[in-house]
Amino acid sequence: MAKEAQKLVANNKKAFHDYFVEEQYEAGMALAGTEVKSLRQGKCSIKEAFVQVDRGELYVYGMNISPYEKGNLFNKDPLRTRKLLMHRAEIRKLESRCREKGYTIMPLKVYFKDGRAKMEIGLCRGKKQYDKREDIAKKDQRREVEREFKVKNL
Repeated sequence: MAKEAQKLVANNKKAFHDYFVEEQYEAGMALAGTEVKSLRQGKCSIKEAFVQVDRGELYVYGMNISPYEKGNLFNKDPLRTRKLLMHRAEIRKLESRCREKGYTIMPLKVYFKDGRAKMEIGLCRGKKQYDKREDIAKKDQRREVEREFKVKNL
């Protein structure tokens, strides 16, 4: 029995730009049927989304799943709060780390794994402006080196 490859639905590049991602976790998502169909079409945005622990459970806020065109009355609110499914011990660990100053939980990716919708979340620490400038400078240097290497190989 071969493992099904992960099908990426949404990626949050902004999270990697604005935060240092220290730990990554995989969480399942509790979704309605029309939301799953819309996700399979790739209609999802997690740029403005964030994750919080509420009474021992994880919830994602601000995640936009566009309504399914053929869903009519079964469609849910595109910006509704959705529950994430993780082991209780992992949730407690995340909650204790989030109480520390400067830490937050951000959604990094939404994908399908073995036919189930999953979200990769990260325990993140905010970057300062000078950290962002350093990252941009490193990317520019890497691009410059790749460009020079490409010219030399031709």
